[in-house]
Amino acid sequence: MAFSTFDITSEKDAGKFREKKWPWYGAPIYAVICFALFYVSVLPSFYSYPDMLHQRDEAQHPDEFIGERSMKQLAEYAAIGNKMSGSIANEVHTVNFLLRELQKIVDESRSDLYDIEVEKQYSSGSLFLFGSAMSYSNVSNVVVKISRKSQQNDNYLLVNSHYDSEVGTPAVSDDGVMVVIMLEALRVISRSEKPLAHPVVFLFNGAEEACMLGSHGFITQHRWAKNCKALVNLDSAGAGGREILFQTGPNHPWLAKYYHRSAPHPFANSMAEELFQNNFIPSDTDFRIFRDYGSVPGLDMAHALNGYVYHTKYDNFKSIERGTYQSTGENVLPLVWALANAPELDDTAAHEEGHTVFYDFVGWFMLTYTESVSIAINVTVCVLSLLCIGLSLYLMSVDDGADALKAIFLRFGIIFLVQLGTVLAACGLTILVAVFMQAVGLSESWYYGHWMIFGLYFCTLFFVLGLLPAIYIGWTKRQTNMKLDQTISCFMHAHCIVMILLCIIMTSMSIRSGYFPMIGVFFYTISVLLQITLKLSLKKSYFVTSHLICQVLPFIYYTYMCYAILIVFVPMQGRDGPDSSPDVLLSVFIIYMTMHFAGFLIPIMHKFRKPKIIFSVFGALTIIFIIIATTSAGFPFVKELAAQRYYVLHTTRTFHNADNTVKQDSGFYIQPVDTRLGELDDTTFKNREPSSWTEATCAAEPFCGLPIYSGRWIDWKDSARWIYSTAPELPMNIELTQVSKASVAANKVRYEFSLRASDRVMIYVDPLAGVRVSDWSFDKTPLDEAHTPPYLMYHLYSLTEEPFDFWVELEHEESHAQGPYFKLVVSEHFLYHKEHYTEDFRAFLDTFPEWTYTTDWFSSLESWVL
Repeated sequence: MAFSTFDITSEKDAGKFREKKWPWYGAPIYAVICFALFYVSVLPSFYSYPDMLHQRDEAQHPDEFIGERSMKQLAEYAAIGNKMSGSIANEVHTVNFLLRELQKIVDESRSDLYDIEVEKQYSSGSLFLFGSAMSYSNVSNVVVKISRKSQQNDNYLLVNSHYDSEVGTPAVSDDGVMVVIMLEALRVISRSEKPLAHPVVFLFNGAEEACMLGSHGFITQHRWAKNCKALVNLDSAGAGGREILFQTGPNHPWLAKYYHRSAPHPFANSMAEELFQNNFIPSDTDFRIFRDYGSVPGLDMAHALNGYVYHTKYDNFKSIERGTYQSTGENVLPLVWALANAPELDDTAAHEEGHTVFYDFVGWFMLTYTESVSIAINVTVCVLSLLCIGLSLYLMSVDDGADALKAIFLRFGIIFLVQLGTVLAACGLTILVAVFMQAVGLSESWYYGHWMIFGLYFCTLFFVLGLLPAIYIGWTKRQTNMKLDQTISCFMHAHCIVMILLCIIMTSMSIRSGYFPMIGVFFYTISVLLQITLKLSLKKSYFVTSHLICQVLPFIYYTYMCYAILIVFVPMQGRDGPDSSPDVLLSVFIIYMTMHFAGFLIPIMHKFRKPKIIFSVFGALTIIFIIIATTSAGFPFVKELAAQRYYVLHTTRTFHNADNTVKQDSGFYIQPVDTRLGELDDTTFKNREPSSWTEATCAAEPFCGLPIYSGRWIDWKDSARWIYSTAPELPMNIELTQVSKASVAANKVRYEFSLRASDRVMIYVDPLAGVRVSDWSFDKTPLDEAHTPPYLMYHLYSLTEEPFDFWVELEHEESHAQGPYFKLVVSEHFLYHKEHYTEDFRAFLDTFPEWTYTTDWFSSLESWVL
């Protein structure tokens, strides 16, 4: 009988071509095996740490990192408490701690081999960052340079971390643990006889959390800055764990190669770099400053485990994963040594060769290659895969005569369209579930209970990826004599082509993460080649066995990457802003991660009986988990472990109007930082919020008359809440003196001011109609780039009594010669003065439920029309 896709065969004839299916209960066993493989391979690898080395064993481990010493130093650092830039705790106690530890290192060093120079740096300057013109006065750094006496060189390696903290946190992980790891790395180097071809500068910077001003002060002003040719930046967004390399270069692939050779516990991914640089992660590091203001290429590494404690009081000593010290130290120390001896430091410009593709495989090993090599690999693998798929389809028809080949390819074309539609439908339904969860106020139900992610989004994907092909197979099983294994194989061939298309598209768009689908295509191609070889040599392909064996490694890799991204990404969604779409973003990540392995594993489940019922179970689970999300089990926030965050500012405001009248009020300014905006309506906000408080003030005042503290808050202000209250007690009031007002041209006027206020000040400049700002003393980027007013400025004082002097020059229309010309707003912020909290403020903070976390301080805002 000639093969035809559309032949209607008799039950008897069709039965010849239908293999016996496996019992239905094998499907859950198959699923359990997949879960078991994840639990026995991925989780142990992700949480794998070396044994800590102790000080008592130091003699047996020369030139090695001693984790116990770092742990003891961190305990002392943690005891200092909160360390905000400008505070006594940061500028005196923490600096003294560093100087004591550095003196110990100098005293114990091989003075016959090394010169060690220790300096305190104080700097003042300005820059444009995060939509604000920033300036600073007297910011501190502690800087150390170690060089070999016998090898003088003017090209240095820079290693950076920061010792300051955010509001209310002891900053043990962010960034205390990296500080003590740098101390230990310096100590080991200073006592070793190993070569050190280039000097190493260890920068302990004192103002990273204050908009990265410490690194700016160093790279633009310190005498060693111009000699720094490469960077290792160490930071944190969690509570220790394995540090991830998430930024390299730019355009210096040799740096990633040294990490590859040196780090015994690799955890690195260029996909993380692309996510970070495209603002999917709500953080930034000093790496940006060194890159943009010093043109220093480097490596950016950070801890990200348990990101729930990031910038909270729970970032304490006991929260640090114990394996962090030894694991990170064993990576950082040899990396610093390797880079300090790298000949590339002598001429880094000669080694600019484009971007790097880099990734570790479950921490077992690492791969690095240039972007041009990546393009060659991706294209080669995709072409070979297409050839293998074509050969596989040809071999399916070899026993059925010449007419069968055309029919096979025709049927495969139909299956490809079905699989493509299935992938699109699975993506669409998964995103639709995410949109629904956000629309009904159930977003972030997975925030603490990660198990909710499986039911809401993984199950939705599995449901569609399995059900639609099952319906097609069931509908066509009596219309074709293609064997079930061949049909399943065609579906996987089709999915591989979808992955090939994705890989080619990403590669053509210079997205280095194109390596990600390439890995799945590569391993699937191996399985097809193996089946072809077995078919030709043994006349039997052992289809399922050979396929599943070849899917073990990609399954481990993709689930490892999925787990790592969820561990890092999920806690960040609790601080990504009320204008974010966390469920949609999470669903997109899961779609992207899961498609690479699910499309090659789910089709095997068609070998079991009752596949439509089996896949429908996943759909039922999605519905069940949506219902769970409406109950207390789906509530996302947990006391201390995964709290909902709010900024709370006790504020007094004074508005000086153009008619010389003055309006004053006080209140609590509450800024949510996630999308669950109604959680306090029945507690803290109940019967306390005035109706429509924003309309009049927003129309009259820049940024609604709110004491904005960050450029991000501008986008969030529509979700802010205001509750009137008594006034805060201010240690000092805003003292703004208009030093002069002078006409500098027929249509230009210049104002000069002197300001005394708290150590953190925000200034808004909003020119009135017919007026524009032509010049000022702040960073001129907003003017040069013609930004839309109102303009936002930030200034930090650090232990200085000097006033902040600034001037603004305005150009006006001739008809507007008499003014007024602009609104000037000054807000001062008291971020670490809890001793001045009023009883009303403390009582108000007590109204927040135990599952919330408030980052709180008090402030003052004053506005003038000039």
